[in-house]
Order: sequence, then structure tokens, then C-alpha cells
Amino acid sequence: MDVWLARPDEADDVARLLIGFRDWYGRDDPPDETFHEGARRLIAREDTEYLLARADGGAEAGGVCQLRYRYGVWMAAEDCWLEDLYVRDSDRRKGLGEALVGKAIERARERGCGRIELDVSESNRGAWALYERMGFSPGYKPPAPNVLMGLKL
Repeated sequence: MDVWLARPDEADDVARLLIGFRDWYGRDDPPDETFHEGARRLIAREDTEYLLARADGGAEAGGVCQLRYRYGVWMAAEDCWLEDLYVRDSDRRKGLGEALVGKAIERARERGCGRIELDVSESNRGAWALYERMGFSPGYKPPAPNVLMGLKL
């Protein structure tokens, strides 16, 4: 299995997999071109990285992980946000998800991050179990477990 940091010329591969993630959720919005434009824009930034993974013998990447970085005063270090992780159906159960999360942890450590945060849908029990196996916990931040909240603008 190969896991690597995506290069700018691989932005369309990243977008293809993110579109697959959108489709997996049964959505048709945002449109495909938004993913292509967004991946090209973000892959060029210093605060965003994409990891790609290919199963042994695979011709193309079958999994993607998006990482975002920002400085946080609570840790006096960069924070890493694991924003998206997706493995297409035909590449599941081959270890790509675990390999992508492992590489994300490695990248965050290399960048000097104090923590990695993510959100996961309560209905996505497979992803939830993967993250717990890799050491993630909702209670990692005292005094109590945190709940992700948002406001759509």
C-alpha cells in the first residue's frame, strides 16, 4: 500500500475522491466543479494538505484525507484538523483508512502540532471505530467531552 502527500498536479485525483465522498452521502451538491476548483486552490496553500492512498496493485488512489492546520493558543502549537477522510467502496477493507489516519498523525507530528481534531457522524460507526482504534476520543480535552457546534452562514 502506498500513502503519500498529494502534489498540486494531483488535485483532480483529490477532487474525484471527494466527489465520491459526497456521492456516498447521497448528495449532489456542491457540484463537481466546486470540488475541482476547491482542491486546486487548497492544495497550493501552506495550511492544507491532502494525503492519497493506493491499495497494493491499485492503478490509482482509492482514498483521500484532507488536513488543515492553524495555530492554537491552548496548546501553544499548531492544531491539525482532519477534515475529510474517504475510501471508495472498492478499496474498503484493505487498510487504506487506517493507513491514511496513521499518515495524518505522522504529518501532524512532523509539523509540530499539539493535537489532531476531527468530527465524525454518529451514524458512521465504521469511521467512529477506526478513529477510536487509532487513539481518538471525545474526552481528550478536559474538563469534559466536547461537541462540535456550528452556524451555517
